[in-house]
Amino acid sequence: MLRELLRIFRSDNPIAHMGDNFGEMLELTRDMSFRAGKFFFDQPPTPDERTQIYKQDVQVNKLERRIRKQVIAHLAVRSNGGDVPYCLLLMSLVKDVERIGDYAKNLAEVFDIGGGPLPDDENEQELQEIRVHVEGTFNAVGEVFAKSDEEQALALITQGRDMNHRCDTMIARIAKGDYDAATTTSLVLGTRYYKRIGAHLLNVLSGVVMPLHKLDYYDEDELGDGIGD
Repeated sequence: MLRELLRIFRSDNPIAHMGDNFGEMLELTRDMSFRAGKFFFDQPPTPDERTQIYKQDVQVNKLERRIRKQVIAHLAVRSNGGDVPYCLLLMSLVKDVERIGDYAKNLAEVFDIGGGPLPDDENEQELQEIRVHVEGTFNAVGEVFAKSDEEQALALITQGRDMNHRCDTMIARIAKGDYDAATTTSLVLGTRYYKRIGAHLLNVLSGVVMPLHKLDYYDEDELGDGIGD
């Protein structure tokens, strides 16, 4: 179904305009996530930088509402009833991308809500590795989605699932550590937000390999046996 949706995106069908908006959302949230990573690991944002990421978040939210409006208007025309599955797929993907923007904004705000300097130790190093993985996935998502590359999507989903488990293990380890409250806050929230950004990217990738009724369900059994069911 994704291949058919992408074909529609490239046609004169009104859904194509929704595809343009979706692509803009994806690029905005990618930029927000990368900016937030710099704020989190390097230095807190300046007032102007903070304003910029808030403006991007507003843009993402407006694009989500625009796509919803476009979907409703499109489906209100009786002759477009055959596009319902594609519109449902797009609505699911759009919501995941909007959530990525929220978590990127949250990541940029960690020091504003009581987070402290990151420690120079193995936990900070592992969190940097998680960041690299999430940003690498983000860089790959656009092309994988555009090409409907199931093989690469499956590889990224498998890697991402492992990374999510790694985040859970890291949070448990931090909780048992002897960091002060501010440092613990930064480590736990940073790990949590990167996990959620990564998880929503996996949901987008699931649109490449899963049927509509199984979107977001990328468990091992589903990937092994459920595709095409």
